[in-house]
Amino acid sequence: MVKPLEILYQDDCLIAINKPHGLLVHRSPIAADASEFAVQLLRNQIGQKVYPVHRLDRKTGGVLLFALNEEVNRAMQQAFMNKDVTKKYLAFVRGFAPEKGTIDYALTTEDGKVQDAITHYQTLRHFEIPVPFGKFDSSRYSFVEVNPETGRMHQIRKHFAHIFHPIIGDRPHGCNKQNKLFLEKWNMNTMLLHASELSFVHPVSQELMTIGASIQSDFERVLEVFV
Repeated sequence: MVKPLEILYQDDCLIAINKPHGLLVHRSPIAADASEFAVQLLRNQIGQKVYPVHRLDRKTGGVLLFALNEEVNRAMQQAFMNKDVTKKYLAFVRGFAPEKGTIDYALTTEDGKVQDAITHYQTLRHFEIPVPFGKFDSSRYSFVEVNPETGRMHQIRKHFAHIFHPIIGDRPHGCNKQNKLFLEKWNMNTMLLHASELSFVHPVSQELMTIGASIQSDFERVLEVFV
């Protein structure tokens, strides 16, 4: 029996879930191995059609918002395009990241199109644990809050790799040696990127909405290891 998706919010127009890490939003030709998809699982769970108004990477967990009719779907997709939705993520990255910063680094799509991409972040905490890594006697990590201004494909992952603080568990943009360490020492292969919050104006009620998602088990396990 499939475990029910965690519903964070639901009304007559919108529904949001805490998407598990590793779950595809919808069927994709580049992930032929997948047999479960958030769209189908949620549709079956609530017994009605759902429309994903944005995307999360397969490896990213957290807030995933759906519309329950086509009109609301169009309105919310436009809100995302207009940057009227505030997005907050949490991530564990390699090394001691700066206290805060903005990554303004254009990204190139698979078909060669260059797109502007801007990511703001602040470091919530640094961790140093007594686990040797390479030539060092210890390992250093940062827990960061991320606010992407644009929404390019794999933007957060590519941007943190660009500033040499790749997200733990990320492939192919991350650090293979760190990923191997986490797998061998803690049996961990989850990408540690979590969509923790969405804020927007409700397209019907015009109420300011903030939907949050608690971190999932692997995030909790890493915090326990580091603390």
